[in-house]
Amino acid sequence: MTEEEKTKRDLQDRKFYPAEEEAEFEKSQPKQTPQTAHPAYKLAFQDKEFLLREELRPVRFQLELLKPEMILDEAGVGSTMVMYGSARIPPPESAEEALEGAKDLPEEERKVVESLVAKSKYYGEARKLARMVTEKSIIQDGKRQFVVCSGGGPSIMEAANRGASDAGGESIGLNIILPHEQAPNIYVTPYLSLNFHYFALRKMHFLLRAKAVAVFPGGFGTFDEFFELLTLIQTGKMKPMPILLFGEDFWKRVVNFEAIAEEGTISKKDLDLFRWCETAEDAWDHISAFYELDR
Repeated sequence: MTEEEKTKRDLQDRKFYPAEEEAEFEKSQPKQTPQTAHPAYKLAFQDKEFLLREELRPVRFQLELLKPEMILDEAGVGSTMVMYGSARIPPPESAEEALEGAKDLPEEERKVVESLVAKSKYYGEARKLARMVTEKSIIQDGKRQFVVCSGGGPSIMEAANRGASDAGGESIGLNIILPHEQAPNIYVTPYLSLNFHYFALRKMHFLLRAKAVAVFPGGFGTFDEFFELLTLIQTGKMKPMPILLFGEDFWKRVVNFEAIAEEGTISKKDLDLFRWCETAEDAWDHISAFYELDR
């Protein structure tokens, strides 16, 4: 029996051609006619103009949910250690250069640079935490646990991916298309470098596999991600997990958590949803205690 005959009789063989082959059939059509040349004749899944129509937004939502999910599943990612934080805090090795460049700036702008440089220690702690978590190399049920996941950009996000790289491990970057130039940092593992159009779907993927979240000083984006996470756990939409809030001085200066509780718009116990941290060791101690892991 020939291989072709065996294939025809294979009970596992699918009788429909896969989409990739069907697309090739279309390309091999012998001649163009007014009908085949018209955009209406394009296969729907190959018609970019069609896929980008306003009416197809629900389909694009589904695709943006499904593609990262499939990639991470195929990569054996069981859970993630998510790290949020500013895109503006410089790494410690760039601190002196930043201060030097700010000397001749107007006082207000110079103070901003000095404030950012003072937070460069958090770049170091984010990098250290990512390295520590990656070095643990926890495997459970054949899946990798606590794989470092960042927003894929610069600063604190870079520190997270860089720390994983320091440990010889892989890490995830969930980037987002913005009107201004935005590119993944060089430490994101290329096949785990994912790109999003929709903030909503990106935020969902941050949390679908999250087993712990470290939040460093940041701006609107960090606030958005942090407070959404608090809301999901507060309202019971997500199970509790370690939320590690780095930089108590920063956060208490920009958000009066106690006042929110005193006003009655949250409960006092809601302030226990997160844990203050200053060092990577603080964070790992809390994670390992929460999950009863070896430290």
